Amino acid sequence: MTQTVLAALVAFAVTAAVGKPLIALLHRLHAGQSIKSDGPAWHMAKQGTPTMGGLMFILGIAAAVLLAGLPQLLAGELSALFVLAFALVFGAIGFVDDWAKVKKHENTGLSAPQKFLLQLAAAVAFTALLRLTGHLTPNLYIPFFNVSLALPWVVYMIFAAFVMVGCVNAVNITDGVDGLAAGVTVPVALFYAAVCVLWGKTALGGFSGALLGGLLGFLIYNVHPARVFMGDTGSLFLGGAVCGMAFALDMPLILIPVGIIYLVETLSDIIQVAYFKLTHGKRVFRMAPLHHHLELGGWSENKLVLVFSGITLLFCALAFWGVAQRYAIF
Repeated sequence: MTQTVLAALVAFAVTAAVGKPLIALLHRLHAGQSIKSDGPAWHMAKQGTPTMGGLMFILGIAAAVLLAGLPQLLAGELSALFVLAFALVFGAIGFVDDWAKVKKHENTGLSAPQKFLLQLAAAVAFTALLRLTGHLTPNLYIPFFNVSLALPWVVYMIFAAFVMVGCVNAVNITDGVDGLAAGVTVPVALFYAAVCVLWGKTALGGFSGALLGGLLGFLIYNVHPARVFMGDTGSLFLGGAVCGMAFALDMPLILIPVGIIYLVETLSDIIQVAYFKLTHGKRVFRMAPLHHHLELGGWSENKLVLVFSGITLLFCALAFWGVAQRYAIF
């Protein structure tokens, strides 16, 4: 637990400290967010708010993993470094996308095929790395039932790639309201930290603590009204961190309960697009994804964050109970 707490404190301190100068730098670089014209009308007031702010918690988390986790790294326990590297690759993809948007002054960066291929390559490489280093088995653990389903490695690799790319983009879709993606991911980081501490996974516990501390530091600047957005730089990094931890702990299906909000947000988007095409213009939701539907129904951004984060916390508690037998927690 000591390393987890230390990592959280280091990540929070570094993120909070670099936040102000980073926002000032982003202003000087004119790295303002371009707001989609088809979103809620009042979101146009956010036009020009600095994006790529996810860099602050990426720096904080990386510093915490390297400093607080130094004893494990020197001893050859590299699991936290693997997850960090995986998340950094997705963060880099997001950064390229954000920078392209800033340079073009519009809300389009990399093309969808470009992002998909880069994300797919990262997912396959990470799965292979975990397999080669003995951190991952093809036995798919099923929470709540405490059983595992043995799969051929090829099938597992395809499954893993699909889940990783889907999870990362689901977190990205959730990042549409001040503080939402970060606020929803805080309980997820707490869940991972609790499992790692009680299961004795010190290195991964350090990463979880760093993720928690970095997000709390970022929320100082990202709560409504946000002074900075995390951008794809931050949301893709978070997606990589969330699914990377699930696979490093060899329990990817736990992403269903802990990522319930990411899942619902993504499904609302898919349902809206599919129904619109099938009915030639009709809609299920006022606007997709779900947070925009609720906004148009009168929900404030702060209410959205509190409710969605609360739901995530409840499902994380349920998930903790669902894996308790596997780890003999109680």
